[in-house]
Amino acid sequence: MTRYVMVADLNRCVGCQTCTAACKHTNATPPGVQWRKVLDVEMGEYPNVERLFMPVGCQHCSDPPCMEVCPSTATGQRKDGIVTIDYDICIGCSYCAVACPYQARYKVETPRFAYGEQPTETEALRFDEGRIGVAQKCTFCSDRVDAGLARGLKPGVDPDATPACANACIANALTFGDLEDPDSNVSKLLTDNTWFRMHEELGTEPGFFYLWNEK
Repeated sequence: MTRYVMVADLNRCVGCQTCTAACKHTNATPPGVQWRKVLDVEMGEYPNVERLFMPVGCQHCSDPPCMEVCPSTATGQRKDGIVTIDYDICIGCSYCAVACPYQARYKVETPRFAYGEQPTETEALRFDEGRIGVAQKCTFCSDRVDAGLARGLKPGVDPDATPACANACIANALTFGDLEDPDSNVSKLLTDNTWFRMHEELGTEPGFFYLWNEK
C-alpha cells in the first residue's frame, strides 16, 4: 500500500510564498484561489513573541469529511490517499467547502485571469473549463505523480514526480513521500522529529504533517 503525505517543517519555513507561486504557476489557478498558501502566525505575548509560517491547503485526510457530504460522489479518494474531485460530475453545491475544516476548497463561477480578460501563456495552457462552477482544491499534483510513476520515477525523490510546491521550496521545508514506506523521506522525518497535524481532534487523519520543535 501507498499513502502519499506532505511534511512541512515549520522550523525551516521562511514564509517566502515560493510554494504558493509555484502552485499557481503549475496549476494556473485564478486570482484569489490558492491551493497552497502560507499562513503568518504570531504566538505569545510581548516581549515573548514568536512568529512562524505555516503552509496550508487540502490535507488529503484519510477520513475526509468533504467526501462524506458530497451528494454526487464527485469527491473521491485514491488508493494512495490523494483526495480527488471529478469535475465532470461535481454539481457545484459547495457542501464539501462547508464540511472541510481546513477551508481548502474553492469555487469559481466565471473564468478569471491574472491580467484582465485574456489568459497568460501558462494560464492558457493549463486553463480547464471543467473547473468553472465546481469545487477545486490542491491535488498533490497528482498528474505529475502519475506521469512520474509511469516513467519509473519515485514521488518525493524525483522532481518530475513530486508536487510543484515541494520542488520549489527554497528552505527544503516541504517534503512529499510515501508514509507507508519506512525508508521514505517523510517517514524518516516523522520518526526523527516532533510533529502534529492540524485539527487532529476532529479525527480526519490529515495527510499533512507539521514539524515543530517548540523552544
